[in-house]
Amino acid sequence: DDHECFERAAALSVEVNFTQLDEPLDKVVVYLDPEEFHSTWLGNKSIYRTRMAIADAGELIVLGPEVGTFGEDPEIDRLIRKYGYRTTPEIMEFMDSNEDLKANLSAAAHLIHGSSENRFSITYCPGKLSREEIESVGYQFGDVNEGLKKYPVETLQDGWNTSEDGEKFYFISNPALGLWAAKDRL
Repeated sequence: DDHECFERAAALSVEVNFTQLDEPLDKVVVYLDPEEFHSTWLGNKSIYRTRMAIADAGELIVLGPEVGTFGEDPEIDRLIRKYGYRTTPEIMEFMDSNEDLKANLSAAAHLIHGSSENRFSITYCPGKLSREEIESVGYQFGDVNEGLKKYPVETLQDGWNTSEDGEKFYFISNPALGLWAAKDRL
């Protein structure tokens, strides 16, 4: 039966592809390897691959030392700068009244995927984008050098860590390599 096959495949996918966490995470720190991540277009894997793990009112900190652009091409970059990472209803409204976004559904989907839907905060710590640029698209800005000092990625292990000041956080060294979710959200 096709439905049973689908259900079994979905269950196997959750078992194999997700890191399942007992509780939602209050603070997640994600590192974007400078060799791989130069844009929020790619770096936002840190958001959409962790959103099911982050607690309501939680915090995501994205450390992106080489992030210097939003889009992977000039048109996508322009659209991200124009509309920002907003909630689904906001992006849908923008699509209804703006032909440029309506004509580029991949950009619209990306803008939605890059939003926390106001459920948790996102602090982006880019090496090559300014505070003004980051805040203009809807994120909080963090200084990448301060972030890397507080969260020295070369000494962290994937999973739970404690900072020097006693703060407990969950670290992900490469968001492209998995999906994370609290068990009650699966």
